[in-house]
Amino acid sequence: MPDAAPPESALAQKRRCRRIMRRLADFYPDARCELDFTTPFQLLQATVLSAQCTDVRVNQVTPQLFARWPEPADLAGVDQAELEEVIRPTGFFRAKASSLLGLSQAIVTDHDGQVPDRLDALVTLPGGGRKTANVVLGNAFGVPGITVDTHVGRLSRRLGFTDQEDPVKVEADLMRLWPRSEWTHWSHVLIFHGRRCCHSRRPACGVCPVRQWCPSAGLGPLDPAVAERLLKD
Repeated sequence: MPDAAPPESALAQKRRCRRIMRRLADFYPDARCELDFTTPFQLLQATVLSAQCTDVRVNQVTPQLFARWPEPADLAGVDQAELEEVIRPTGFFRAKASSLLGLSQAIVTDHDGQVPDRLDALVTLPGGGRKTANVVLGNAFGVPGITVDTHVGRLSRRLGFTDQEDPVKVEADLMRLWPRSEWTHWSHVLIFHGRRCCHSRRPACGVCPVRQWCPSAGLGPLDPAVAERLLKD
């Protein structure tokens, strides 16, 4: 029986990780935040609404939301039932409405009506957390942050970047492997790959651009013709 392969060293893991991420970044040159926004407050709201909902659906709802209540002070005093009707198509609308009202009130009361640009302040807002905070920091303020959503967590484990399940621990492992300047961009790259190719149930391994370096290659069909049919736009 052949000897088991030696465990990957920390240096080898970092090199493999960066090779994979550079290849994926080349493969997805348009990787970006797919939520529509023009201000930090809009992005904060859209990110809250994106929980258990597609970005496409969120982008269908937010134009009305942003037009009716453009600033935190406008939204802070709105009747919750009225807000629920606007955001109903995103699902879990009662909890999301409560979060939007709570974060708007906190921004007005505690931050002079301006969305804070610090992680420690953003994570305290109702409906927030590290994922939401990093989305806002990286895309609205240009502060590097790693967004560990379901795609980033799943792909990080499949690609052998981490063996952690907890998003905070996954984020810590990626911070060690990725250059800080790429934290925000590479988060989008992994999300693009997860939505389009490396699906949760049946990844399209046969057409994956990084399968040669992926320890999970073969989890999905390796036949290119079969795998290509699994790709999503």
